[in-house]
Amino acid sequence: MWSTVPVTRRNGAPGAALAAVCAAALWGTTGTAQELGPDGTDPVTVGALRILLGALVLGVLALRRPSGPELTGSRLPGRLPGPAVVLLGGVCVAAYQACFFVGVDRAGVAVGTVVALGVAPLATGLLGLLLGERPDARWAVATSGAVVGVVLLVLGTGAGAATGRSDPLGLVAAAGAGVSYAGYTVAARTLLVRGVRGTMVMAAFFALGAVLLSPTLLLTDLGWLTTRSGMLMVLWLGVVATGVSYLLFQRGLSQLSARTVATLSLAEPVTATLLGVLVLRERLGPLTAVGIGVVVLSLLVMAVPGRRLSRAAG
Repeated sequence: MWSTVPVTRRNGAPGAALAAVCAAALWGTTGTAQELGPDGTDPVTVGALRILLGALVLGVLALRRPSGPELTGSRLPGRLPGPAVVLLGGVCVAAYQACFFVGVDRAGVAVGTVVALGVAPLATGLLGLLLGERPDARWAVATSGAVVGVVLLVLGTGAGAATGRSDPLGLVAAAGAGVSYAGYTVAARTLLVRGVRGTMVMAAFFALGAVLLSPTLLLTDLGWLTTRSGMLMVLWLGVVATGVSYLLFQRGLSQLSARTVATLSLAEPVTATLLGVLVLRERLGPLTAVGIGVVVLSLLVMAVPGRRLSRAAG
């Protein structure tokens, strides 16, 4: 049996919160990176390549770190054995990519994004109950505010609003993406609180996700990958937006609850919108600006220690 290593430390919470927000900010660069990439790319194929390269980066990082518990060969404390938790996390990593793509494709960008990002923190909060993480009033207020802010932000961009689509399959897929995010977040937290190193957890999840999505690489033309813009896009998405981001993500999960990290991850659409304005020359509407402000304020409520908030209010 493995010994359980306590990983939640209040003194490191501000740094962990910053790591989680930075991870979400890197995820927010994916849309801009794909927009600047070559034409004719398939989002599912790009996602598979991203996960494959990210798994390699995380695997190298895991091997370079000091030795720790192995992911196989022992039954971890708890209801599920370690390998089963790893399998669940890997399936959820692959499912998120596929479900999110189908959701935004069939339900529209605006509806798909709002459903996925709205379901994710709520589903994480519910699944977190399995770890004994009980939601409190502060989390409820911050999460509700952040979700409302995301709705305003996405509606303000007008993305997909004109399509009028409400495809039931698209809505189910988008919700599935949110649940998948919650699944691998709680699975990762489960292993972390049992003492497994974070880099090993992320490497295992993404290695399994890459295996599950790799067949899609055989079904599409990868000629664009030989172009300079295609190679740079995949390198950014795999190394930075996956490898580095999930290194930061596990840092946040090591000291914060799964539900807290899920709420802080709503910084992703804020980053994506700001990059759209600054890099892609998109217009920032009043409703979008209000949505960004609401999300940022909600994340501050979540990230800043309670006593510090009280002193600030005073």
